[in-house]
Order: sequence, then C-alpha cells, then structure tokens
Amino acid sequence: MNIAILGFGTVGTGVYKIINQANRQTQNLHVKHILIRKNKKPDLPEMTDDIDAILNDKDVDVVVEVLGGIEPAHQYIIAALKHKKHVITANKAVIAQYMAEFTKVSKENGVKFYFESSVGGGIPWIQGLERALRIDDVNKIQGIFNGTSNFILDQMHRTGEPFNDVLMQAQQLGYAEADPSADIDGIDVANKLCISVDIAYDLFIKPDGELPIFGIRNITEDDMAHFDQLGMTVKLMGISHQVGNAFDYVVEPTLYYGDALEAHTTDNYNLISLHGKTIGVLKFMGQGAGQLPTANAVIQDILDIFQNKEHLKREFKSTFKYRSDLTKNNYIVRTEIDCSQLFKRFEPVVRGDYLVVHNVPVGEMHRLMKRVLQKDETAFMASLPEKREGAAK
Repeated sequence: MNIAILGFGTVGTGVYKIINQANRQTQNLHVKHILIRKNKKPDLPEMTDDIDAILNDKDVDVVVEVLGGIEPAHQYIIAALKHKKHVITANKAVIAQYMAEFTKVSKENGVKFYFESSVGGGIPWIQGLERALRIDDVNKIQGIFNGTSNFILDQMHRTGEPFNDVLMQAQQLGYAEADPSADIDGIDVANKLCISVDIAYDLFIKPDGELPIFGIRNITEDDMAHFDQLGMTVKLMGISHQVGNAFDYVVEPTLYYGDALEAHTTDNYNLISLHGKTIGVLKFMGQGAGQLPTANAVIQDILDIFQNKEHLKREFKSTFKYRSDLTKNNYIVRTEIDCSQLFKRFEPVVRGDYLVVHNVPVGEMHRLMKRVLQKDETAFMASLPEKREGAAK
C-alpha cells in the first residue's frame, strides 16, 4: 500500500519512522511521497512541494493529512477524496469544521475517511466509541481531552508553582505551542468534544459561539491551594449529555474528589469516558498526544483500510436539539468584584475569597461569567462535584 504524507512535522515524521521500521503488519506499507512547503529544501527522496503530483499519482492509495490548521488542509483532503484516495487525518480543527462534508465526499467517491488520531492521540477512543454504538446509545461523554492543559494543572497541583512558570515548562518540553491559546483556552478540547459528539449522537455540530467554553488561563497557585484544602483536584473537561431529544456540551474547569480516576490522571495523559445503556461507563486512558502515540493511531487507520475493516457509518441525520439548560451544576467563583447580585437566583454563599453558587444551568453560568470577565478579566470558575460531607456547599 502506497502512502503520501502531507506535512512533515511532529506527527508526519512519526508516521514515516514507524512505517520505515517495517515491524509486523507495517512491512506492507510504503511512503511514496511527503509534501513539504514551497521553497523548502527536500531532505529525503520522497519529498515534494507539488500537491498535484501526489493527487495524480494513481499508485498512491492513502493520503495522510498532518498539516494542521484549516486551509489548505481542507481543500487537500477534498481533492484527495475526489481523486479516489483514502484519507486519514490527525487534524481535529479541520474535522470539527468539515466532518459532514468529508463524510459525504468520501462516500460519493467510494473511499474511506478515518481520523482515530484526531481525538485522544494514541488512545483508541474513536474506535471504542464506535464499538459501543454498535449496541448502545451513548448518552454521556466526558474527558480530559488535552494533554497540555492537564500537564499544566498537574504540575501546578504538585509543585505550587504559578501558571506562567508551568506554561513555560510545557513549552520547553514541546507540550505547548509558542501560542498556547488553543490548549489553555479550551479550543482544542472543544474541537475534540464536537468530533466525539458528532459520532455519538449522529449529529454534525461545529465548535461555534453556542458552545460554552471556559479555559484555565486565569487559574492561580492560590486557587490550586484552596481546591487542595477542599480535597479536590481541578481538570479541564469536555462534557456532553444526551437526554430524550436534547443534548448539551460544555468545556470548563471541573473539580474532582481525590478518589476519582480523573484526579489521578497526571502529566500529559488523557482520560476520556462514555456511558452506554448496557455497557455502563467505559474509560480510556493513555498518551493523548506526542509524536509516536499519535502516529501509531494514524497507522492503525491505514491498516484498517489495508485489511478492509469498516468503521461506523454516520449520516448526521439526528434531530437532537441543543439545550443550554439541560444540566445544572454547582460552581465556585473567584473574582475581585462583588457579584452576589448577579448570582442572586442561585443561592450565592461567600467562602473566604470565593463565591459558591448552586444549581445553575450550565449555559446560564457561562453567560454570567462572560459578564464577570468584562469587569474582572482575571476571574476564574470551576464546576463542583456533587456535594459530599466536608466539601464546599
């Protein structure tokens, strides 16, 4: 099977390395082309800056898109599918925006569009979700979807160091980009959550302004110490529920008691779970990013194509409607302004430097926090777990 890799960054290099090791079933795979940027000097004989040469090569069976970003990745994926080539991508941003189009075009041209590596890196999350859906309706998804944010929160929890210092460590280790906004502001989690919801509910949604997102940019070492005193650990979560003909989704910092598996998910690991009627709760944990774990998932998809293994077919015809009030949580808020009146309908209770509010619809909480941030751009919030003796009320 001949493969073209579009992009030769971290993941593209990893795919090339694993295939060239020729272990086990990968010995049937061959990288024929590697697309590089215009005017970049080729270091390998497979390298080219000519996308048309790749698209028009009838010997190429699979195109692996690992360019990242929206364009030209979107147009290259569509072009490859129309040239009757299977496409595999690790690019969650482009999938979240164009999943329905990619699915439609691949079906029209009799080829596959697979994306296991886009959510959870090396974790077989998409495969696990699809297997569950063969039998069950899945009515809840929740996850630590982003290894960078998890590394930052875990290091702050362990060391007591300030956010900016730990972020710099993450950048030095290669976990965070020079511009870390997608990771720390929850955008990466939103993309992965939307892809998961697309599959789980057979419903195409985009990560747009309707999706409530609150990141970890404003968390402080004092917040961490306070949560520790309460016996809780904070994680940046993507969560979705489905009830009847309605669903919701949210990205927000969430507190867990110390006995929760989420609280013990350390470093840059991911932990993603689903709930199905007969299977109950399934949790998937592992390396959510990194060169070789992500490349491993890309190659699993290539081998599925090579072995004619079908993935779950979705047509995005569900009639579920988004409801921002489907779920209600208790929240803890830290801000320098007095916002008791803003939250007066939700039994606000002052706890030292924090305000605890009760039974707030998730969408309403995020709308109110936008108003708080307009007056205090350093404010922070996190959802609380269900009340337990000795915990914050």
